[in-house]
Amino acid sequence: MNLHFYKYQGAGNDFILIDNRDKNVSLNKTQIAFLCNRRFGIGADGLMLLENIDGFDFKMVYYNADGNESTMCGNGGRCITAFAKNLGLIDNVTSFIAIDGPHNATINNDNTISLQMVDVNAIDADNTRSILNTGSPHYVLYTTDLQNKDVVSEGRAIRNRMEYQPDGINVNFVQPTEDGISVRTYERGVEDETLSCGTGVTAAAIATSGNKTGNFNTFIHTPGGTLTVSFTKPEPGKASHVILRGPAEFVFSGTIAL
Repeated sequence: MNLHFYKYQGAGNDFILIDNRDKNVSLNKTQIAFLCNRRFGIGADGLMLLENIDGFDFKMVYYNADGNESTMCGNGGRCITAFAKNLGLIDNVTSFIAIDGPHNATINNDNTISLQMVDVNAIDADNTRSILNTGSPHYVLYTTDLQNKDVVSEGRAIRNRMEYQPDGINVNFVQPTEDGISVRTYERGVEDETLSCGTGVTAAAIATSGNKTGNFNTFIHTPGGTLTVSFTKPEPGKASHVILRGPAEFVFSGTIAL
């Protein structure tokens, strides 16, 4: 089978995208892992299928690089929005559905994309870390000397703790900056550090607001670029009107034999 694909990236978080509106593409775990492999395949942090669904512009089906279907991906949500526009499905506004429910997105005048994320209804926090779900589960660890942090070994150890099994948890290392925060993320399913993680920076922004309430707009610096997260906290431990904003760029397209 010859598979036509598109490659997109959002702040260095890269994805294979496939137009599956005709439902002709059915990939197994081994095939997805091969396609995402950076030495033998195309190379990506994840793979997405764009499919038809009643009541929405499209459905987003997301797989991690290990081939397993996964939870929500914020950078992926922005990239599939750009992909849908490239296919002529939408103009600058869309409503689509993902595994965690409906999402709205807007393509801004500067070609960044604003993606509405799910509300957060609970945060498990202490002085050193926070745990919350922003469409995917995240562990937010406050740290110093972020640049020299061994994100892979420390992140993997937390990801594999017994209390987070069987699915594991994504791990974000966070340090304050003059204008916001810096974040490095270890992603489950990729089992490595990624250049950015959309649900991860969203979790980090909300977690670092602490017990404050009100409206927030946070700049997040990642190895792959800068993202912003805005949200409202009506009370500590909850966040609504969560918007992730950042780039989504077409890289290349091609055909690969499976």
